[in-house]
Amino acid sequence: MSSTALVPSLVRPSSRAVSLVADAVLVAIGVALIGLSAQVTFHLPNTPVPFTGQTFAVLLVGGAYGATRGFATMAAYLVVGGLGYGVFAQHASGWDVLKFTSATGGYLVGMLVAATLVGWLADRGWDRRAMRSLPAMILGNVVIYAFGFFWLKHALDVTASQAWTLGVRPFLPGDAVKILLAAGLLPAGWKLVDAVRR
Repeated sequence: MSSTALVPSLVRPSSRAVSLVADAVLVAIGVALIGLSAQVTFHLPNTPVPFTGQTFAVLLVGGAYGATRGFATMAAYLVVGGLGYGVFAQHASGWDVLKFTSATGGYLVGMLVAATLVGWLADRGWDRRAMRSLPAMILGNVVIYAFGFFWLKHALDVTASQAWTLGVRPFLPGDAVKILLAAGLLPAGWKLVDAVRR
């Protein structure tokens, strides 16, 4: 998996076998990080969707891992949760969480696309400076919102205005903080790596 994102730039195995093991370990670490962050949950009034630390971890993993590993990590996370391991918010699990009738399934599928998009941008150097890292994280979050909004609208059979009120608007302030944190960590990581390499 070739990439110029932060983690792949640091982890450069010398053989194909070691590379596969490194990729598996990185994916496992990413799944664990996303799963743990999903348990940081707050209940907001008047919405069936919990506020979690999940989007922060998804954006960070995508940006740090690059497109291929970001996609593989989020796909593995969805499979692990679908198979019954409680890695979704509030230790939820099972394929029902991902169905089109689930209020939260769209956000999870959106996270798969967002991790890939943010990783793709990181592969092109968008993770190295805050002025580019921030738009990448915003784009990733918009993707999550888009999937979550339309999925929620269908699942609850509500109007677009109601879906916005239930599934997007309450999360904007908290997600802004998560975006700023994720966007700041990647350039800071690159500065540290560059300092060590010197």
